[in-house]
Amino acid sequence: MEIVKGILVVLHLVGFGAVFGSTLAQLSMVKEARARITPGILHGATLLFATGLLLVASIYMLGGTPNNMKIGVKTLVLIVLIVVILMNRKKENVSAGVLGAIAGLSLVNVALAVLWH
Repeated sequence: MEIVKGILVVLHLVGFGAVFGSTLAQLSMVKEARARITPGILHGATLLFATGLLLVASIYMLGGTPNNMKIGVKTLVLIVLIVVILMNRKKENVSAGVLGAIAGLSLVNVALAVLWH
């Protein structure tokens, strides 16, 4: 089970990298009015949600008790992130504020994971 948990953690980190990296890559396009929500941003957020859910489930399956408050706050931040992505993914051009919100929300989620004990 530890191998599965390790794989899920790696995939969770890949999801964060996809969201954060793809968002930062689009920032250079803002001045040219060509910035958009790429599929990598949406797929990364979806991967974050799925692997996060499976990681919490694995804690329960192993008889542990996760910090439900932390998980709830992280889930709420992720849902807001996904809503921002979905609201703007069909637009031909998104503002630097939208990209900043996506990058900021993903960083908040990482900070919650690392700093909240």
